[in-house]
Amino acid sequence: MTDTPRSNDLHTRRVFLKRALLSGASLGVCSFAYANIEPEWVEVERVRIPLPRLSPEFHGYRIAQISDIHMDGWMDRERLSDIVERVNGLKPDLVAITGDFVSYKPRRYVEDMAVAFRRLAPKDGTVAVLGNHDHWTDPEVVRQALRKGGVEELGNRALTLRRRGAKFYVAGVDDPWSGEPHLDRVLKRTPGEEACMLLAHEPDYADTSAATGRFDLQLSGHSHGGQVRVPLYGAIILPKYGRKYPAGLYQVGTMKLYTNRGIGMVGPHLRFNCRPEITLFILENM
Repeated sequence: MTDTPRSNDLHTRRVFLKRALLSGASLGVCSFAYANIEPEWVEVERVRIPLPRLSPEFHGYRIAQISDIHMDGWMDRERLSDIVERVNGLKPDLVAITGDFVSYKPRRYVEDMAVAFRRLAPKDGTVAVLGNHDHWTDPEVVRQALRKGGVEELGNRALTLRRRGAKFYVAGVDDPWSGEPHLDRVLKRTPGEEACMLLAHEPDYADTSAATGRFDLQLSGHSHGGQVRVPLYGAIILPKYGRKYPAGLYQVGTMKLYTNRGIGMVGPHLRFNCRPEITLFILENM
């Protein structure tokens, strides 16, 4: 029997659909495999931040930020130690950690975190704020790990850095979602007109902090960048208070905001088109 044009057309469509399905399946398998590889592929983002109120004495000041460590069965002491070594290799003046140290059961990870944090070697120390997961588990246990690791928590507090008489304030607010944030206390501790940086776990808090006009830069985390980002679409899922400013650098009023993609994850432990991140900020006097 000779094939008619219609039967040839049906045959062509069937072959096309079969090949398309096989290609789609292969692409899905490859994408899933890559999504398991990307969590190990830490990216160092170098960001120059010009700040109008920064004293010339702090021009070139280097701040390394990590966020959302999420100690659990995947993020263990070895992985965290590797992150610490990479941070030290950047030779920062200050290290800032913007919350979510654990995912669950923080008592399991006190020693692992303390050992790793003690190896951080910035010139002016390591500062941090807690995140929502820290408060949902046990914030006092997380604070114990920070103290043992030589990390200074800046929950509703401020640190004054000095260079040849010039000042630069580094402040932090307790987790805006699940903690007890008191921005008024922070403002009292940062008088004058010198440049001031704020650590706040949730990036969308920037609308509140920027409205004060006091802060020049806010560093945040929380969103993980979405963990899975589809090309031409973006993040599939973003958490509450991490939807407006999910990743990267923003201008919010007169304040700059940077949202770090984090180095850990919440389940499922996958990343796609959203590599884990260590950020190195180089501050510039304008």
